[in-house]
Amino acid sequence: MKKIYIAVFSVICTSFYAQTRDSITNMEEVIINENRFSTPISKQNRNVYIISSETIKKLPGRTLQEVLQYANGVDIRQRGPFGTQADISVDGGSFEQTVVLLNGAKVIDSQTAHNMLNLPLPVEAIERIEVVRGPAARTFGINSLTGAINIVTKKPTDSGFLVSTYAGSNFEKDTRDTGDTFYGAGVQAGAVLGKEKQQHLIFASHDKSNGYRYNTAFENNKIFYQGNVQINDSNEILGSAGYINNGFGANGFYAAPGDINSTEIVQTTFANIQSKHAITENWKIMPRITYRYNYDDYRYLGNANLNVGRSQHYTNSIAGELNSTVKLSKGEIGFGAEFRNENIHSSNIGDHDRENVGLYAEYRTSFTEKLDVNVGTYLNYNSDYKWQIYPGIDASYAITDAFKIIGNVGTSQRIPSFTDLYLQQTGNIGNADLDSENAFQSEIGFKYIKKALSFNANYFYRKIDNYIDWMRNATTVPWQSQNTGDLKTNGINLRGNYRFDFSKDSRLNILLAYTYLDSQFESSRTEIYSKYLISSLKHQITNTVDYQYRDFSVLFATRFNERITGPSYWVNDFRVSQSIKKFTIFLDAQNIFNAAYYEVGAVPLPSRWFTLGVKVVTF
Repeated sequence: MKKIYIAVFSVICTSFYAQTRDSITNMEEVIINENRFSTPISKQNRNVYIISSETIKKLPGRTLQEVLQYANGVDIRQRGPFGTQADISVDGGSFEQTVVLLNGAKVIDSQTAHNMLNLPLPVEAIERIEVVRGPAARTFGINSLTGAINIVTKKPTDSGFLVSTYAGSNFEKDTRDTGDTFYGAGVQAGAVLGKEKQQHLIFASHDKSNGYRYNTAFENNKIFYQGNVQINDSNEILGSAGYINNGFGANGFYAAPGDINSTEIVQTTFANIQSKHAITENWKIMPRITYRYNYDDYRYLGNANLNVGRSQHYTNSIAGELNSTVKLSKGEIGFGAEFRNENIHSSNIGDHDRENVGLYAEYRTSFTEKLDVNVGTYLNYNSDYKWQIYPGIDASYAITDAFKIIGNVGTSQRIPSFTDLYLQQTGNIGNADLDSENAFQSEIGFKYIKKALSFNANYFYRKIDNYIDWMRNATTVPWQSQNTGDLKTNGINLRGNYRFDFSKDSRLNILLAYTYLDSQFESSRTEIYSKYLISSLKHQITNTVDYQYRDFSVLFATRFNERITGPSYWVNDFRVSQSIKKFTIFLDAQNIFNAAYYEVGAVPLPSRWFTLGVKVVTF
């Protein structure tokens, strides 16, 4: 392993000192919208990673989950592939400690974060994905304990339509059941109306598969609408709504090996309306209302007997938020308030309701032309956990126009889910006495952005108090959620990107990133079995190499993961595509070297899988 890490560092350093060309990346043009402040990526004082729409288009994946598995520092732990179900975490946190946002609106699943990525959003509607690393309570509020992932959608200016279809297989047979060859197929249609003062888009898709091993079939239906209206130069409204119905075989998902025939249905409705108003030249307000409904129907025996081993959960959340910014002669003030109500009606969690109120205050300024500072705090009241406060500060100093030193100190919290608190099952017992998790993190690093080259290096230290995990001291007793102790993590992440422009029509782009996490757990508890802590990452390498010649492109992606326990694994994927005017044909080969690997529990993920697809896009 040491040779691997030395090689990775050597390649990154080689890219860093490479002679740059005259081509210029679009990195500085990306504006990060953090609810109150809007900041060019080149001016960011935080460790923020951008996945652009151009990158998404080239990646060998058709779902949000598949796209995120190529992001540096992001840990996607799939039970069901191809968008069926996946947990997400950042820099070694648990899957409950990262908040997901859609255009700044929080997507929190208060039942369990297993369903947080069950979003009706097609990747074709995504403009970029912003991965913010580290505690972010003063920016995004609750549950942003180890990071935040903000999905920003497109505002197309041209009208048109999209039609796409695909089919794929691993060419293996279901020898245990039907004898049929495993396959997956889907179709998607969308339309866009792009005008000067308003933009509307609507997408619908249907995906179906008989799985990749026994009882892993799925059927997924989505619909998504978004509308933007610019009333005038001072007022803009954005609204979106979507629905997803996802049914799948859940073989080994939660209670292996007894749940071999289990199935699950997850239905999610998400709606959001927000607006921006310039009251004066220096004062803006941004109100927002968000609603999310989730239905989770788990059937331990599948459809054989719905009166035994069935769990049904109905979760609602509604949130209102008002943010504002005021530009001063020296700096800018941001402040805001939010209210959130969450309730659940469940067969084995019960009926529960809680409220959360948060207050934001931030100030940023440039003390000199080279020194930028952001400081702020988040004051939170939760009906179960009362008052808590989470301050933070970040700063940067520009040594040159291309080289910048950054540093930040942040705090945040995570409110336990309803499952953590109240679940009552044969093998899992919640704990109503849980305390909320709290995180402190300090980070220092640097950014280098010049022409075709960008390079980031960061070191962080994080401590999570009252870490929540499901523990037991023998395999014969149920799992129970516990505040298990304090988790201390030292981490290093490196990311380099270099673009070679061979000619006007020919270019090569190389991205190489490495994350190292050293986690030390301190606890006085006697339990010896843990559900989630032992699956955290220790080493991660992500690498993509893509070449484009006119309308032909080819991308090769490599992912290496080594966890605290269990075997390490390399997964290699490939996409080649050719566009002819508005028509594109693509071929994906995922896990091309047929690696055997697991990301959660005892759920093996697919062997080599090939997909052929076509799409027509006229906008």
